[in-house]
Amino acid sequence: MFRIFSFISLILLSLPASAQMTRCTLTYSLQGWSFFYQEYRGSGVVSCRNGQRASVAIVSRGGGATLGKSEIDNGKGVISDVRSIEEVFGTYVYLNGHAGATRSAEGRVMTKGLVSLALSGFGRGFDLGVAIGAFSIKPR
Repeated sequence: MFRIFSFISLILLSLPASAQMTRCTLTYSLQGWSFFYQEYRGSGVVSCRNGQRASVAIVSRGGGATLGKSEIDNGKGVISDVRSIEEVFGTYVYLNGHAGATRSAEGRVMTKGLVSLALSGFGRGFDLGVAIGAFSIKPR
């Protein structure tokens, strides 16, 4: 019995400990246009509770029933729990609704595998529509 317990203990101790999960946020600015095709570019900062931080470049491309030109300043994003800031980088799929005249509003919920990102922001411009597309976050 002692040998079995020792063997199981040895196996459990040799398994890698799961990484601690952390919550990250994104502060961003975007500028762009849409006329059925949609393209926005910008930059931001990803900050995680574990102290990791990165400046990022953002590119968003998509299409749908959409028209306008706008910019979002100081937008906010909440990222689902991740093991490392590295899991934040990559391309997310989104469904976007946007509307505004002189004052623009944005709301997006998107996913990249097990990682989800919810964005909200206000800015300037005119825009109206819904679109589906890709939102890429890359370290600068």
